[in-house]
Amino acid sequence: MSEIKRCDWATKRQVEMDYHDTEWGKIDKDERYLFEMLCLEGMQAGLSWYTILQKRPNYQQVFYNFEIEKILAMPEEEKARLFTDDLGIVKNKLKIHSIFSNAIAFQKVQAEFGNFATYIWGFVDGTQIRNKWETIDELPAKTALSEKVSADLKKRGFKFIGPVIIYSYLQAIGIIDDHLISCDFKEKE
Repeated sequence: MSEIKRCDWATKRQVEMDYHDTEWGKIDKDERYLFEMLCLEGMQAGLSWYTILQKRPNYQQVFYNFEIEKILAMPEEEKARLFTDDLGIVKNKLKIHSIFSNAIAFQKVQAEFGNFATYIWGFVDGTQIRNKWETIDELPAKTALSEKVSADLKKRGFKFIGPVIIYSYLQAIGIIDDHLISCDFKEKE
């Protein structure tokens, strides 16, 4: 049996391998998942993705598995605990507040477009971008697409959605497939 080939960034730690193998670059249009990944990518700002992946179960527990209605109905005393108790999340006030403001903005997009998936996939006319990178060094940190999406999200009131974060987000939800051509998880055409 031959060894599984993965993208270079996902070869050492199990949580990264699991995420790479089951989620990264795979098309997902589930509204809850789209919101979760938008929040988690924002939490990553200035940190490693590995740190956020390790804390992901804690974020899911604290933020009701990213169910927007429950987040927006969170009692004030529970919100206060986010900044004081050891809940296993990053205690950055701006990042935590962004989850609540992004929930409101996300709902507004859903109301305008029918759902967030229609909105976000509209930037690529519903077609996944399949890049053919040979090495991890070829992957861009941002693109004209991520800059365009970021600017539009910003106008709509979203926070922690710069072009680099949004490029990672587009990879996470499968709008962009950046698996290396040597990766066993690359969608073959």
